Amino acid sequence: MKPQVLTQISAQLSAKMKISKNSDTLTVDIHGMRVEDARFRLESLISGCNIGITKIIVIHGSNSGHALRDMVRNELTAPRIKSICPVFANDGQTVIILHG
Repeated sequence: MKPQVLTQISAQLSAKMKISKNSDTLTVDIHGMRVEDARFRLESLISGCNIGITKIIVIHGSNSGHALRDMVRNELTAPRIKSICPVFANDGQTVIILHG
């Protein structure tokens, strides 16, 4: 995908999600989002992100229910997803590893 398209997608998605980039990793904060909205936005981001992005850290929180956590860990279906791993030191985060 062309860089300007990724920039446009990121701008649209970041209206509610906080997204930061560091090298080959995106960090996405979905605190406070509804599950369906977060799923759509995450799958769109994963499908549209640059091939150089190989890891996405999702911050979903852990104190106010587990709906976002469970969706990230069990329901995402974007084709680029290689694996989804909980962060054992922080139950409020999940790491998504992407196919290159």
